[in-house]
Amino acid sequence: MRRFWMAGGIGIGVCLGFLVLVVVGTYSAAAGIAGDARGGRPLGLVKGAVPGKYQALVQKWGTLCPALTPALLAAQLYSESGWDPRAVSPADARGIAQFIPGTWAGHGIDGDGDGDRDIWDPNDAIPSAASYDCELAKDVAKVPGDATSNMFAAYNAGAYAVIKYGGVPPYKETQGYVKSITDLAKTFERPVGRVSPSQQAAGAVYFAQKQLGTPYLWGGDGTAADNGRFDCSGLTKAAYETVGVELPRVANDQYNAGSHPARNELLPGDLVFFSDDLTNSREIRHVGLYVGGGYMINAPFTGAVIRFDKIDTPDYFGATRVTKEGAEALPERSPAAPKA
Repeated sequence: MRRFWMAGGIGIGVCLGFLVLVVVGTYSAAAGIAGDARGGRPLGLVKGAVPGKYQALVQKWGTLCPALTPALLAAQLYSESGWDPRAVSPADARGIAQFIPGTWAGHGIDGDGDGDRDIWDPNDAIPSAASYDCELAKDVAKVPGDATSNMFAAYNAGAYAVIKYGGVPPYKETQGYVKSITDLAKTFERPVGRVSPSQQAAGAVYFAQKQLGTPYLWGGDGTAADNGRFDCSGLTKAAYETVGVELPRVANDQYNAGSHPARNELLPGDLVFFSDDLTNSREIRHVGLYVGGGYMINAPFTGAVIRFDKIDTPDYFGATRVTKEGAEALPERSPAAPKA
């Protein structure tokens, strides 16, 4: 449940009026500006997307070789483990970087210089992930095409397959892996210039607007069994489903479904997030749908109804401009209790 700071009185009728004006009037893209980038890919990480305790490691080791950036390394780690340093897969891949013990034996490094190589220690595992990626990039350096795509293809299918096919091999799994990591990386990049407007946002806002006044329900997805009621992430998920975008169920996973506009660049349809820990997107516990003028459509808490509320509160974390590509790149997670 979100710790809530009340917005103050604002009439639904007044909000609907400015909502129409804002939705119609704010969809315009500004020209980009130059920034810190490598091969067209930004090197900076957006604030909070990588948990604070790992951000310096990812920023440092994500520049180990030309094919890698901090955002690409972040996307890979998030996809592999969701930043869980104790994660274990059914195939016995271990730790935050999900190394198989045999692979670790050959490629794990002592990243923190303490004299051991610990598969469970992010201070070793994150540098080892970057080092292994760059080893693979070197192995396929003479292969035509995009060096980053070839590197991740080698990670998934082996360097031999990339060399054999002269690029990303024609394996559905490998092609999907390369696309998901490179698309997901955009959600960790600090934007260079303004984030492009969403093509689906107006439809999502339209759906959410029709739910105003509906009672809140913890875990609600708007189904008949829920009597059409929603919690916060259930509402945003349903809104984007109406325009063909499948979001995760949990608010902190929804954060990674697109790029992150700054507060002064928000447009209607952006998801806005709230947390007690402003350094870690995995601690996000509330989400709303921005409509303009500093307001969101919000399913706030038990006993309230879906309504307009201000976003500028002490727990405001940031925003995501949802894209279909970003949502499709998200890894599947085990079902979890909804955060609302």
